[in-house]
Amino acid sequence: MTVFEMIINGDIPSTKIYEDDICLAILDIAPRSKGHTLVISKKVYPTLAEAPSETVSHMMDIVKKVDRKMREELGADGTNVIINNSPASGQEVPHLHIHVIPRFKDDGISFFPPSMKYEEGEAAEYGRKLAL
Repeated sequence: MTVFEMIINGDIPSTKIYEDDICLAILDIAPRSKGHTLVISKKVYPTLAEAPSETVSHMMDIVKKVDRKMREELGADGTNVIINNSPASGQEVPHLHIHVIPRFKDDGISFFPPSMKYEEGEAAEYGRKLAL
């Protein structure tokens, strides 16, 4: 049982800001900035690929509402919306959740290392591999 299942079941306390039959939104207990929210699917889907599109779509609707509230109530200048999708990406809990992190001009928070560069012809190769 994941920590999110325990929160959903009420076994672990949380600060809920939204809940319905599909998902809930809670404040992260280790926020990157104050107001950092997690939108969590109620059913367990270890990764984004395993979740039904309808669930993901609904969760993104809630993310949009959380984003709007952060801008209105916290004065956020922007947000980071992040899904860590499998352990290689930093996902610590194998249960689909979306981070919504309020951002403020010059807050000094950084999530990304310096950019990589493609070698000659490499972008075209990746383009061919990833073409839908």
